[in-house]
Amino acid sequence: MKILIAEDEFTTRMMVQVSLENWGYRVESAVNGEEAWARLQRADAPQIAILDWEMPVLDGLEVCRRAKELDVENPPYVILLTSRDSKIDIIRGFDAGADDYMTKPFNNNELRARTRVAERLVRTQASLSESVTELREALNQLEMLESPVTVCRTCQNIYNKYDGRWQSFDEMLQSGDDPQFAITTCPRCAGK
Repeated sequence: MKILIAEDEFTTRMMVQVSLENWGYRVESAVNGEEAWARLQRADAPQIAILDWEMPVLDGLEVCRRAKELDVENPPYVILLTSRDSKIDIIRGFDAGADDYMTKPFNNNELRARTRVAERLVRTQASLSESVTELREALNQLEMLESPVTVCRTCQNIYNKYDGRWQSFDEMLQSGDDPQFAITTCPRCAGK
């Protein structure tokens, strides 16, 4: 699993990165919020982001807000790792969309435990999204099976409801436009 660590302070960034790599994660690092935001917008963006609050250009809260507003099925799981430890700051972090909040200096075992929780949740969310997609496809197929195929009594052309055209049966099969038709070879023809 790929994790982004966005931290402008070199020592903290390297400590987190080395720990994550030792635990088997692929790590990308960013030195400011703008770089972190750019990485989170990519098609192959990390699924987990560990963000410092106070970074140059864009702060961690703004990166978190933007990440949660991305038009993607599963936005990244965000852990804020910051020296801000007041109750008001913690609430502001969660209000910005953070999934978890850790204060500095951090405990390595706690970071590992929280990262594992994040990984489990990311994997569960991906599995749920996949199941929802499969269910939608099955529902679409059921809806297609329930709707009748319109055939002209005179010429036997078939109405394609997806593009509003009348086509011959052969044209319909060749174009593969209408998912109501499953094209296969019967056992008798397969034996020829």
